[in-house]
Amino acid sequence: MTTGGSGRAGTVRDGAGRTAAAASVAAVLTGLLAGCAAPAPASPASPASPSSRTSPSPTPPEALCTRLVVHWAREVLGSGTYGDYQSMGLSNGQYEILRSVVDEARVEHKRRGADAADELIRREARTGCAAWYRSGGPGAGAWR
Repeated sequence: MTTGGSGRAGTVRDGAGRTAAAASVAAVLTGLLAGCAAPAPASPASPASPSSRTSPSPTPPEALCTRLVVHWAREVLGSGTYGDYQSMGLSNGQYEILRSVVDEARVEHKRRGADAADELIRREARTGCAAWYRSGGPGAGAWR
């Protein structure tokens, strides 16, 4: 049994060893805390104008409908097959617009080519979506 001196080989249990260890820990903590206490960045001299703090206005639903229908009409026209309207992210009404647009675009593609079909897709999708939302869109009718 050991008393006093050293308990394990290479360790010192005297006051000088503890003081040196405590000083080392204190120095490391002081350095770490000083790094965390950096000054906050300066605030701007003048507050932002009210117009710069407002969020952008949301996209109208008929514009979103048009973008979706145009995208899927191009996909369907290129592949020749339809997916399920839900897997396309479309409502039932948007899907009906899509089917009508694609039917017309197929005829236009055969008659006047790809560019004419693409123009028809954009025009008819915009017209169909505007009419659908003017009459209530997905919030109207039996499927509310």
